[in-house]
Amino acid sequence: MVYVALLRGINVGGNNKIDMKMLKRMFEEAGMTAVKTYINSGNIIFTDASRSKKGITAILEEAIFTHFGLRIKVLVYSFEEFRVIAEAIPAEWTNDDAMKSDVLFLWEEVNAESVLDGLTAKPEIDSVYYVQGAVLWSVDRDKATRSGMAKIIGTPLYKLVTIRNINTVRKLYELMQVE
Repeated sequence: MVYVALLRGINVGGNNKIDMKMLKRMFEEAGMTAVKTYINSGNIIFTDASRSKKGITAILEEAIFTHFGLRIKVLVYSFEEFRVIAEAIPAEWTNDDAMKSDVLFLWEEVNAESVLDGLTAKPEIDSVYYVQGAVLWSVDRDKATRSGMAKIIGTPLYKLVTIRNINTVRKLYELMQVE
């Protein structure tokens, strides 16, 4: 089965540095196959034929600690789970000079539509939707400083998400289809 692993908080602001070639090798040593990394922010596509997502997650988190000495949270999505999220992104959303659009991938303990209640989105500025496994968010760049979504940083919820822009999400989905 094809999976994507999203690592939270690596290679951000010079912290938790992990070389992608070494990370790829670590995934392979942990038994994952057809391993591909995408950009330097902890996106890894791989296949595994026999283990559960929970088992894969535990193996990868422990392997990262063993190899790199870092306690990094890993979020694993099957191809089907990721497809639902990627295909829910409105086609007109972009991540460019005009618009900022992100996907907040959710850990299991907050993966419910009620997660929206804990966000301070401003309906007149932010477009925010829940889809199983994620929150989709978009704002016009010229309104981004007035967005309520920036207030998630530093909250307990922030520790239970990992964020990717939609360009990355779309590319990961494309790469997953090649497997």
